Amino acid sequence: MNKPPMLTAQQALDHLLSHAKAVPESEKVTMQAALGRVLAEDVNSLVDVPPLDNTSMDGYAVRSADTQTLGSILKVAQRIPAGSMGKQLEPGTVARIFTGAPVPPGADAVVMQEDCAIPEGAVDHVQVNTIPMAGQWIRRRGEDLSAGKVALSAGTFLRPQELGVAASAGLTHVSVKRKVKVAAFFTGDELSLPGEQLKPGGIYNSNRDTLLACLKSLGCDATDFGIVPDSLRATRETLRAASKDHDLIITSGGVSVGEEDHIKPAVSAEGRLDLWQIAIKPGKPLAFGAVRKSDETKTGEAWFIGLPGNPVSSFVTFLLFVRPFILKLQGRDSGHAQSYPMRADFDWLKADRRNEFLRVKINPQGGLDIFPNQSSGVLTSASWGDGLIDCPPGATFKAGDMVKYIPFNALLS
Repeated sequence: MNKPPMLTAQQALDHLLSHAKAVPESEKVTMQAALGRVLAEDVNSLVDVPPLDNTSMDGYAVRSADTQTLGSILKVAQRIPAGSMGKQLEPGTVARIFTGAPVPPGADAVVMQEDCAIPEGAVDHVQVNTIPMAGQWIRRRGEDLSAGKVALSAGTFLRPQELGVAASAGLTHVSVKRKVKVAAFFTGDELSLPGEQLKPGGIYNSNRDTLLACLKSLGCDATDFGIVPDSLRATRETLRAASKDHDLIITSGGVSVGEEDHIKPAVSAEGRLDLWQIAIKPGKPLAFGAVRKSDETKTGEAWFIGLPGNPVSSFVTFLLFVRPFILKLQGRDSGHAQSYPMRADFDWLKADRRNEFLRVKINPQGGLDIFPNQSSGVLTSASWGDGLIDCPPGATFKAGDMVKYIPFNALLS
């Protein structure tokens, strides 16, 4: 029997995202609790920002009609620090003004103090050594935000700068999507946790810390169900427990078709499953499906994604497939990982029928170096590197060629 053709990375991602829907629940939180959350509804500004025309420079507020002659000498009639209101600026006068202070009525420009001089012997006059244009160095009322208008849109991921925007709009609380709840467990009798004695033929479980950290970096509420023994019964029991209070279950290992790989029959028994072969390297097997919620008080399903067990394969497939799926559950834009054209400073002549993701690092010359061992079991390649090259199926390149570079920091938030 002929094997079905392998899916491309794009086909697999499109299929995953066609099923993901944003969690419906939301909650109101303080600004200080909103970092890393996703807005559930638009945020409208309560005020104009800035609330009045103000100066962006220390200097002198002037009437431009009074300063059309280079070197005009004008009387300093008032002084306006930030937080104070000036009076009507009369013709032939200027106001000493400081950054952020409201521009007084009658003034239509600000001249930087560096473009002015105090005439010798003068106490209350200034010489303007430039001819300002109307509007110069003035920030107009509402030019940043307008009262009643949308300041931040629903679906916005709240970084420090978005919290600043919300604060400038006068908000103390925002409505955010509840955190996506993800359960994770890891299969393999050969696995031990760091700190435990290694079993004969065993290895330490690196995927646990890697994947849980990835989930936390995305703002998920992650639950660790630990290492599950290689048995169908134990796998089914863990799936039932994990399905109760979680939106998504992810596993690492056990998604092949060997005798000790129990994920496929366990998920099939507790829900439904597709097992895909994806034309990527590292990573090839990926399982996607859903597990019925077994708690009688709950209905519905928890989504399931099974990742390969090799540490680099697990890490890369998480970034390429699980991350966009979670972003969509959060109500965020799950768009494709942004790649940038960069110069490869090495030859890659090993054409492969799969889409390869090579671990690379930006060098001091502004090009990319490759980690010498690209094995799916060598996790130090991901620690050493700062991104991936997206190398299409069948592609090769030589030093000096431009390639598609995806930085890790764009994939971990």
